[in-house]
Amino acid sequence: MRLLDITPDELPRQFPSPFAREEPHPVARRAAEALLAELPALGIDVRALDAPGGGKMFGVLVVEDREGRIGYLRAFSGMFDGAWTLPGFEPPLFDLAARDAMWPQGQAALRTYELELRALAADPAVHAARVALLAHDARVARELEAMRTRHREQREHRKVARRVAGADLHALDQASRGDTAERKRFDADAADRRARLAAIVDELAHRRASLERARADESRELMKQVHDQYVIANARGETRGLRALFAPGEPAAGAGDCAGPKLLGAAYRQGLVPRALAEVWVGAPPATGGRHAGTFYPSCRGKCGPILPFMLEGLSLAGAPMYGAAPEANERVVFEDAWIVVVDKPVGLLSVPGRGGGLRDSVQTRLRARYPDATGPLVVHRLDLDTSGLLLAAKDEDVHTALQAQFARREVDKRYIALLDGEVAGEHGTIDLALRVDLDDRPRQLHDPVLGKPARTEWRVLARASGRTRVAFTPRTGRTHQLRVHAAHAQGLGAPIVGDRLYGRRDDEASRLMLHAEVLAFVHPRSGQRVEFVAPAPF
Repeated sequence: MRLLDITPDELPRQFPSPFAREEPHPVARRAAEALLAELPALGIDVRALDAPGGGKMFGVLVVEDREGRIGYLRAFSGMFDGAWTLPGFEPPLFDLAARDAMWPQGQAALRTYELELRALAADPAVHAARVALLAHDARVARELEAMRTRHREQREHRKVARRVAGADLHALDQASRGDTAERKRFDADAADRRARLAAIVDELAHRRASLERARADESRELMKQVHDQYVIANARGETRGLRALFAPGEPAAGAGDCAGPKLLGAAYRQGLVPRALAEVWVGAPPATGGRHAGTFYPSCRGKCGPILPFMLEGLSLAGAPMYGAAPEANERVVFEDAWIVVVDKPVGLLSVPGRGGGLRDSVQTRLRARYPDATGPLVVHRLDLDTSGLLLAAKDEDVHTALQAQFARREVDKRYIALLDGEVAGEHGTIDLALRVDLDDRPRQLHDPVLGKPARTEWRVLARASGRTRVAFTPRTGRTHQLRVHAAHAQGLGAPIVGDRLYGRRDDEASRLMLHAEVLAFVHPRSGQRVEFVAPAPF
């Protein structure tokens, strides 16, 4: 434990929720700032962290010992430069010696399967069988087309011959039956030849599938052995296995290896009382985006969500903030007729009810109360909780269906206004960054060029001042958090939206996310006329 020069009165009365999106408690922030200053002395190559993809999440845990002294522990998430431990940082939650004893053998078994699969893929017989099958199919296709052409011509000749007086109809019928018999023989012979070739290819495919299944089984068994080595403790002195915390499923990849669990585990082993936690990103952002140097982040939901609540049992814990509570401002009706309603949604109000019982208030809930005779789902599309602006609703199900079809066909025009933290280079352009949900930290989104869904945003600079840029966004797709990620990601504009708690940086002056849906245009399903609505940004 490294001591902190603070008094007990400065400690939080309750352990702050590690999942809160706000800045960490001031004492945890001081400990984190001390850690950042110490990194070079601890043997951390800060320049390497600044290299593309070299960033790392570090954590500090403010603790109190039996004598009332206050200090902090340090940890990093996962491994650092291929090592699980470094002097000055807390170790992982598993027994390193036990892991070192079983891990190489397990990896060797997996490597054996990998080598067999590579050898199978490179086997000349596999390639020859596939080439032979493709050649056979191509040859059969050519011969079949030639036969069809020949039979078609012969059929036309017979048709003409039958019109001639005294034609030998029996001979013509025999010729027709001959063509049919020839096609049957051809099909049977082609099928027989293909079956022999396909059997070779299928056998090779079966061998590959069998090896892949065996490798997957070996990998699952290895991960079970790994996960069984984790002993998760809480403040009451109770322990639980990692797999038990994730039951009935299996632990997420990397579960238990984040800085938070490492730090709490170390505190309990040393008889220290946890007081506050902070996790900060150091270095370059990952390729997926969403992390900025010097920014504090809450614990992830996917890997730490099942672990930290158990580890914190026995402590006086402050609850995570409840987002989605009713905002002070009400939604403003911009337009209304017998079929549609356009409202200006305030920040902090959900578009539709959340899953939790405490997140029922929403635009949809309020519209349902205002229009009790309305049919259908009402709200046609959604805006993020933290985004204000124009939201469209339909009063009957047919109109709702017609409007959603326009959204699906991308016939609805939307324009957003955003204030970005940074001066953007260029005046206009298009961002194409495929996105998917971060399975370990919902609802965060990641850039994933392989598994992500296409996401496209057009942008234009409106003004620059005081290190900030006012931008108009026109999304051409409607992915979750699309504009927020496209603004913040290094391959996008590299300037997060001011006030963005998920993808941006700390901003003491920002009271909200500076993103507003300003323009909404579509074809009215009943009048057939294109309509446009405008609600100027309130910032």
